[in-house]
Amino acid sequence: MSAPSCERPGQAHGHGHPHGHGHPHGHVEWVRLLGQQVRISIRPGTGTGPPLLICNGIGAGLDLLDPFVDRLDPAIEVIRFDVPGVGGSPTPALPYTFAVLSAFVTRLLDRLDYDRFDVLGISWGGGLAQQLAFQNPRRCRRVVLVSTGTGMLMVPAHPRVLALMLTGRRYRDPAYAGSVAAQLYGGRMRNRPERAATLMHDQSRVGSGRVYLYQLLAGVGWSSLPALPLIRQQALILAGVDDPLIPVANARLMHTLLPHARLHLYDDGHLGLITSAQELAPLVSEFLEAAD
Repeated sequence: MSAPSCERPGQAHGHGHPHGHGHPHGHVEWVRLLGQQVRISIRPGTGTGPPLLICNGIGAGLDLLDPFVDRLDPAIEVIRFDVPGVGGSPTPALPYTFAVLSAFVTRLLDRLDYDRFDVLGISWGGGLAQQLAFQNPRRCRRVVLVSTGTGMLMVPAHPRVLALMLTGRRYRDPAYAGSVAAQLYGGRMRNRPERAATLMHDQSRVGSGRVYLYQLLAGVGWSSLPALPLIRQQALILAGVDDPLIPVANARLMHTLLPHARLHLYDDGHLGLITSAQELAPLVSEFLEAAD
């Protein structure tokens, strides 16, 4: 399972890397780790703070958050990756849990030679971000949780909304994505549901139905509730007031349980990190760049 050495991104292998290619939002390449190819994107930062690791929502490739990354302070280095089976990362042989995926991502950071990091997780990726914070109490400095909850023990969406979530069809069928956008995502998608069709299909977003099932299974039986009071990191919780998928009560619950958290509610829905990027990216930048 040994893999070839990988130089520090943003330095030696910028343009000459055999698998990499230029990308307006960061340098994209593939890294082989524990027998699994992983597509990563690294936008070098001009500052000296730790990089921000971004964990995407279910079924979403790293490109989906380009509008947000574009508006983050250029001082912040940004690392993104496609979860195995999504975007440009091939399907793994077996399903994985959040704990296993967190350990895998930590190994990826080792490989890329990052000692400390901040983490941002959106939706499903918020579960992974919480797990990374638990498993890396010293390495993980700050946590940003967006449109997310506490796993199996949380305030659930309406059953009609949950039923729409059980299939990855919205990633494969643009017309369907537009038809369910208002019900699923709320916020600005209520007036412009056609935007969901573009967002979900701009790039290759999701692998097979099997991979979508793997991602759903990763969260089965997982809850962060018992561990939240033990998280020592500073946390920023962002939640849309009109989020049908993750009701805003979940953000309030996490805010109550996390010892060092602040909560910001915004007037948008589940995809607010993208559709309200101009408002939220500066807030995240400010949180990450504040003095310890």
